Parts: sequence; C-alpha cells; structure tokens
Amino acid sequence: MILKRIKIETVLGNSTNCYLIADEEEKEGMVIDPAGDADKIMEMIDILKIKVKYIYLTHCHADHIGALEEIKNRTGAKILIHRIESENLRNTNVNLTTFLGMKNVEVDADARVDDGDILHIGKIEFKVIHTPRTYKSEEALFT
Repeated sequence: MILKRIKIETVLGNSTNCYLIADEEEKEGMVIDPAGDADKIMEMIDILKIKVKYIYLTHCHADHIGALEEIKNRTGAKILIHRIESENLRNTNVNLTTFLGMKNVEVDADARVDDGDILHIGKIEFKVIHTPRTYKSEEALFT
C-alpha cells in the first residue's frame, strides 16, 4: 500500500493534511481531503503514477475542499462524502468558503457513504467509520 501525507497551506495561514492512498500493484488510488494547492497534489499523483478512483472528503469545511473541483476535473475521480455532510457541500454557511474568501464549491458528491460501507481501491478494502463531531450551541466551529 502507498500512503502519502501532503501538507497543504490553507487560507487561514496554517497547514492541513491531504492524503494519497493507493494500491501499490494496481496503482489505483484515492485522495483524501484535497485542502488546496491542486498542483502539489497532482505532482504527487503523477510521480507515483496513480489513477485516482475517489476523492474522499472527511467533512465539507473549506480547509478540506479547497482543491476539490480542480482535482475532480483533472482526474475524473468520483467525490465521496458521508451522507450527512453531503447536504452541506454547497452550503457556504457550513463549509465556510465565503467566510474565508474562497471560491464557492460548485460540484456535488458523486456518491454518499454511510457508516460500515466498504470501499475498494485496487486490492485494498476500506471500511467507513463515521465519527461525527458534535457542537454545543454556544461553541464556535473553530474551537
């Protein structure tokens, strides 16, 4: 299995992690949370000669979807996100793209996943484990 962490600088001035996972033999892979800097992500995909099957979003906040549309357009990969989060992908009040001065997301998920679903990347099998974050009404999103 190939597992690469790509540190991506965000508009907030900090970094977040994007991951590239692939089957070493079949060279089929998945990008997890393309936070931004599509060229940096694509460079790693090209170096490893990976055919990206999925773009998996752990959630829809701006610091996880900054390069989503460009990676989708450049790879043709299917966008996967948990069913609950999929409703907020285009909701700028939740994904915070407008708040952070980013371009609004104009793409929908190709498929919604649920807890317990199984994903296949080449010969590798992944089980979806939904781990939602709960917020108290007075708690800010960035605490």
